[in-house]
Amino acid sequence: MFKIVLLMLCYTDLLDYHSTVDEEKTEDLTQSCSDKSRGLPQASHSTEQSVFSSECVRVDTSNQLDTAEDCKQSDTPCDDQVRFVTGKHTCDVCNKNFTRSSHLKRHMLTHTGERPFTCKDCKKTFTQSSSLKCHMRIHTGKQPFTCEVCGQTFTCSSNLKCHMRIHTGKRLFSCKVCNKMFTRSTHLKRHMRIHTGEPPFTCEDCGRTFTCSSNLKCHMRIHTGKRLFSCKVCNKMFTHSSYLKRHMRIHTGEQPFTCEVCGRTFTCSPNLKSHMRIHTGERLFSCKVCYKMFTCSTHLKRHMRIHTGERPFTCEDCGRTFSCSFNLKRHMRTHTGERPFTCGDCN
Repeated sequence: MFKIVLLMLCYTDLLDYHSTVDEEKTEDLTQSCSDKSRGLPQASHSTEQSVFSSECVRVDTSNQLDTAEDCKQSDTPCDDQVRFVTGKHTCDVCNKNFTRSSHLKRHMLTHTGERPFTCKDCKKTFTQSSSLKCHMRIHTGKQPFTCEVCGQTFTCSSNLKCHMRIHTGKRLFSCKVCNKMFTRSTHLKRHMRIHTGEPPFTCEDCGRTFTCSSNLKCHMRIHTGKRLFSCKVCNKMFTHSSYLKRHMRIHTGEQPFTCEVCGRTFTCSPNLKSHMRIHTGERLFSCKVCYKMFTCSTHLKRHMRIHTGERPFTCEDCGRTFSCSFNLKRHMRTHTGERPFTCGDCN
């Protein structure tokens, strides 16, 4: 009996010993995990140092960013707050913040005016290498970005993105003066010059001013005589692609612009706009000599030749001169014998 009691006491002591050892191990393990967790932000991204015991670290496998709601009861900043805090690269000129030094460096070029990337073909300069890469496609003819709706191709993705707004009808940029909407910020900026009256681009030859550089570039072809766009039907040359497009309607007979009052059709919108003044009685163009009023600038220009005596259209057969092309065209029928008008009664 005494031996049985003695064995029971020994067994109880042994259980107490193991319980104490387990508690000490658990405490050591908890302390070890705490020490490791404090070092997590400084941990290397190498495979060997990024592996932790699953007993120590709770891994968030949801792949979701922390939100402000998640962080209300925590001292740890949310993911969106971290992005703001880490934007420590600040522009000394405009105080704009950037998350990367490279982004700040690129931004500074807008203030310094430096354009370190140069096209080897036309010597045009750019602030970014990506802009130069996109520009080079103009020379190579490469247009890798295609609209899935209409098939139009583009040299860069940003142009395709802007083009897609034509199909979606999305206009993000609004004029604060007249509330007109635009698909691109550059179109809004150019439009604003109508309200401000600012024409920043000036022709060095004749002093004429323009609201955008593209119009000045096209205008310069008048002085240089450079005509890049040719009609495939009659080989007539034009200084601008839009002029060629409008001219092609003479051959196709297309007249897409229709007067809602009388139903008359026109090949281009400016002609329709001028025609509408016949119905409204609006006469915007005035002769400074005799004050006669006209509905369109071309009529005024033709009228001014009466005062100046200018007759710029000359018949190559007889040398006779005319103040307008229509009169020359009518005169040419005397040489060709052409009679385009037929009487419907006697033929």
